[in-house]
Amino acid sequence: MTTRVGYFPQNNSLWTLRHRGILERSIPDVTWVDLRDLPAGPRPDPRHELPSLHSDHLFDGGYDFIGTGSTPPVTAQGRGHDIVYVAISGPRHENGRLVVHADSGIDDVRGLKGRKVALGHGSWQTTLVLLALEKAGLSWSDIEPVDAYEDAARRFLDREVDAWVGSYPFLTDVEARAETRDLVPTESLFTHRSLWFTGRAWAEEHTTELTAIVHALQESDRWVQDHYREAAALFPGQTQDAWEHALRTRPWGLHPVTPEFVAEQQHAADLFHAAGLLDRPVRVADAVVPEINSIVEQSR
Repeated sequence: MTTRVGYFPQNNSLWTLRHRGILERSIPDVTWVDLRDLPAGPRPDPRHELPSLHSDHLFDGGYDFIGTGSTPPVTAQGRGHDIVYVAISGPRHENGRLVVHADSGIDDVRGLKGRKVALGHGSWQTTLVLLALEKAGLSWSDIEPVDAYEDAARRFLDREVDAWVGSYPFLTDVEARAETRDLVPTESLFTHRSLWFTGRAWAEEHTTELTAIVHALQESDRWVQDHYREAAALFPGQTQDAWEHALRTRPWGLHPVTPEFVAEQQHAADLFHAAGLLDRPVRVADAVVPEINSIVEQSR
């Protein structure tokens, strides 16, 4: 049976693995599914709902395994999908942050009240904004969220929005063209990890394939740390220098899911529900499987 792995450039580990041929040594019939080619469906109003960002395709035959940021698995649970976490990365504080133009007159997060904030809604960026608002004593309804992942950098540079959750490599070009100010340190909000997840039924029925994927990702991640320049050449859409900077400033390697991470995810899930972005409460701990944690621990 074919093993289908979903990938896209923003999960740097899976993108690199796709282009290295390592997994094929263990799973000759692997099929790589570029998430950018899958129908995303209608984008909901960002004030009232979280988009699935392809998580639904884990359960409609699109693919079997995926890596994303922190928000999509919570959304998947909130939509009733029985997902399980496979692994997490180390903290990625340097990957992205909430910025404004230096001359905007917005000095802190409280200044965002009534303002337009551009973000890739449904990604880790929604989590960051909600946590920043909570820390400032504001709520989701206090801002005007603008779902603008594809052209958010342009909108920010053209001042169509007041703030932007930017990430590398996209921040590289913006920082070269405009003076920005960080509104809040990302590390003061959350650990901002990459993570990998799948459906519970697939994990239980395909332990061999799951183990092979984990080991291949570990091997590929170790290669990147010795070959940043070569790895950067595998990525599209930005300069090789921009991608190299992005790869050098993020952690590599897969780690087991920790209680601290579960608590962080649960807090975010509670905020999503309280903001009306999820219809039902989510219990993150339900998606943690000790046996899978053991697979990841043994792969290190």
